[in-house]
Amino acid sequence: MNALNIAEYAQTLGVQARQASAAMARASAATKNQALRALARLLREQTGPLQADNAKDIARAEAAGLSAPMVDRLKLTPKVLDTVALGCEQLAAMPDLIGEISGMQQQPSGIRVGQMRVPLGVFAMIFESRPNVTIEAASLSIKSGNACILRGGSEAIESNKALARLVQQALEEAGLPADAVQLVQTTDREAVGHLIAMPEHVDVVIPRGGKGLIERISREAKVPVIKHLDGNCHVYVDDPCDIAMAVTVADNAKTQKYSPCNAAEGLLVSRGVAAEFLPKIGAVYAAKGVEMRCDAEAAAILAGVAGAQLVPATEQDWSEEYLAPVIAVKVVGGLDEAIAHINRYGSHHTDAILTRDHVHAQRFLREVDSASVMVNTSTRFADGFEYGLGAEIGISTDKFHARGPVGLLGLTSLKYVVLGNGETRH
Repeated sequence: MNALNIAEYAQTLGVQARQASAAMARASAATKNQALRALARLLREQTGPLQADNAKDIARAEAAGLSAPMVDRLKLTPKVLDTVALGCEQLAAMPDLIGEISGMQQQPSGIRVGQMRVPLGVFAMIFESRPNVTIEAASLSIKSGNACILRGGSEAIESNKALARLVQQALEEAGLPADAVQLVQTTDREAVGHLIAMPEHVDVVIPRGGKGLIERISREAKVPVIKHLDGNCHVYVDDPCDIAMAVTVADNAKTQKYSPCNAAEGLLVSRGVAAEFLPKIGAVYAAKGVEMRCDAEAAAILAGVAGAQLVPATEQDWSEEYLAPVIAVKVVGGLDEAIAHINRYGSHHTDAILTRDHVHAQRFLREVDSASVMVNTSTRFADGFEYGLGAEIGISTDKFHARGPVGLLGLTSLKYVVLGNGETRH
């Protein structure tokens, strides 16, 4: 495609999405659920053909020298396909939010005022690597009564095309417009530039991928963006706390998986428990090969831990998202210092306090300025599925509209509805 054709193509996608969004907004819950169940069935029926298309992407990725973890993320195994099919069925079983009216109040004038839950309209989602995101985004879009334009990574183009065909087949089976979910068929990056600059066709953009992608979208978009740039999440071990529980949770938050944005990157320890807690967590991290970037006080306490990989922390370490077996460790004076540190260096994603003090827990919940704030549990729970949202389309650290894991609710908006009986304003 040349530049002119790409611009025309993006416009066509936008026009088709906007038209389809009107049909989606008025679709009944039963119709949307029928499409979701049809999609689940097709994913299971077509596992073989989907894997054949997926094999082309995997072969190309391996030939291009992509790292083993990146190639692994591309794979549509029967288990992955069954999981996304199950996700479609779970969404179908959830209540429909669209058209729900809440907060209806009678006013002194006689009118009644409330709010109705409505779809956003059209969202564009730009994402990298994992092709299963195509189904997650499409299924959430269908359930929430939106239309969407999806642009996956070039490394998964064949898999995404095959999945998108099934989505459109499921929509048509249910009597819904196939254009309600469209996949950008070109890998040319210029298509993204057009897609994020069409406010007349696209209501919101959701980037999901590396920091470079999200920064580019945020910089160039002419429509609102739902995003998070960093996941610099903290675990604060308070005085007093249950030391054994704190070790278990701090271990899980860091090492259960290193690559997600909700893995802990900073460990803050209150001075009152540091001498007891740090050697214990230090031994766990040492056994798992986790490097600890420490302030002087933490380093002195950890110095006796066999096999510990200790590195002096720099100022940069406090705000770093490692996505690797590395954690920044700092001893703090107590709750006030921990909250101040998190609000200064954190990314407003997810932060946890491990404490036995109810007042400390309440202050942490109120004063830490993050999308998810936790007490006595792992930051790894910051996830739409774990929060009972059915699925998530991403995580937002912005403060407008959606914040935290973005599920069905985050793909909707509210409008005021006013019911009267001939009242006039005086």
